[in-house]
Amino acid sequence: MKKTLLVAGLLVCGQMSYAAQDVAGAVVGSVKTIDRGGKILVVQSTDGVEHAFHYTEGLTVHAAKVAKAGAKDSALQIDRGSKVVVHYSVKAGRETADEIDRIGDGGLDVAKGTVTHVDKAGKTISIKTADGAEKTFSVTARASKDVALKTADGADKAAKVTAYYSEDAGKKIIHFIE
Repeated sequence: MKKTLLVAGLLVCGQMSYAAQDVAGAVVGSVKTIDRGGKILVVQSTDGVEHAFHYTEGLTVHAAKVAKAGAKDSALQIDRGSKVVVHYSVKAGRETADEIDRIGDGGLDVAKGTVTHVDKAGKTISIKTADGAEKTFSVTARASKDVALKTADGADKAAKVTAYYSEDAGKKIIHFIE
């Protein structure tokens, strides 16, 4: 009986530690290489760290317009040197791209400034930019988690942010915020 309980306890602990390895995050950086055969995208983050992300055929690439002539992977619609935000998960030590946002050059625009208002119910955030303009953005479900972390209760009027957004029919939509 004691052995059965011990084995069951070890199995539960093992499953809990495996689940703890499933992590999600985002990396802002530039594409260094794309290995189409191996489905691996290497991105050098803004702090200089290289990440090798595995990807699948169904990978979503936001704001990716026509890639430059000679793009290495037209299915991804990004090429070497493209600035991107890679949203990823880590399972068993393997970084897998869940979604990619292309920045600039036909991709997402960037707004830097100070948060002036957060409407959690309406899923909007207002940012005052360096030129004094105040812009209001809608927030995607994925980005709303970033907004919640960046603008903890009571801090929403002071947070300095960089917002990566697209525009659709005059509506600005944040895909990622840091």
